[in-house]
Amino acid sequence: MMRSTVRWDVELTALSSISQKGEDSGTTTTLLRREPVIQPDGKPVLVPIVSGNSLRGGLRRIAEELFRDVIDYEQQIPLSAAHALRNGGSLTKVTGDGLTGRRRQRLRELVPPIGVFGGNGGGQPPIDGCLKVGKVIPRVRETETIMTRAYDGRLMSQFELVSLESYSRFDDTDTRAFPESSAGGGAGKDVGSSMLMRFEVETLPAGTRFETFLRLDRATELEISFFTDVWGRFARDGFLGGRSAIGHGRVRAESDRVVLAGPDPQSVDWRVELTPLRDEVIEALCWLT
Repeated sequence: MMRSTVRWDVELTALSSISQKGEDSGTTTTLLRREPVIQPDGKPVLVPIVSGNSLRGGLRRIAEELFRDVIDYEQQIPLSAAHALRNGGSLTKVTGDGLTGRRRQRLRELVPPIGVFGGNGGGQPPIDGCLKVGKVIPRVRETETIMTRAYDGRLMSQFELVSLESYSRFDDTDTRAFPESSAGGGAGKDVGSSMLMRFEVETLPAGTRFETFLRLDRATELEISFFTDVWGRFARDGFLGGRSAIGHGRVRAESDRVVLAGPDPQSVDWRVELTPLRDEVIEALCWLT
């Protein structure tokens, strides 16, 4: 089986403001996650950087959905297998036969989300995936020395970009539209006890550019085909960071693919390859117990 190492050099543009929770501030203000970056003068500066884990998690969820739509394993696999596909699973005691070396290899061949992202299950050490994901670094003055792509536009400092977005939450339990509870119409509630809750979220604004990379190490043609579809879906309609339910994190992605080692992958349709093997795939997923 021929294997190749492939890398995507990625540039992301925020189409809405980006938020990823960092350390707890102990207040109603949610701060961005930050990491130190050494500046040309040797001094470290804390810069907002989105973790690779955040991007990897978003890609893994897309992968699970694509795979589920093709294999149609709803209500046919154990909960532990669903967790392994969706979020990597967890280390637990095995309830069935353990994953032997041969079974692990067959699982990788039949289930590309496991081959690409890895996962936990089967009462054995975690299954390593072939995907490496870089941290998502904003293109600002404080990070320019660690960027790999040239940029001709005007560079702004992170201190010019980072902003606070305000939100409010209103307690309307004493309004006419609020449904009565079984306790009976809010009895015992003090008049005037409703309050307006205000909170703030630190964000990087729409238009911010980011750089990262994706790399498949010694991947099969089937795994490369599958991940190419996953990345294509993210590039068209991806979200980065948190709070996507209220509009944060929408991004546009552009990338260049380069083969670093091995043959240039041939065009393979993973759907055509795996659909006839649906029963074997579901059996393999049931090993993740």
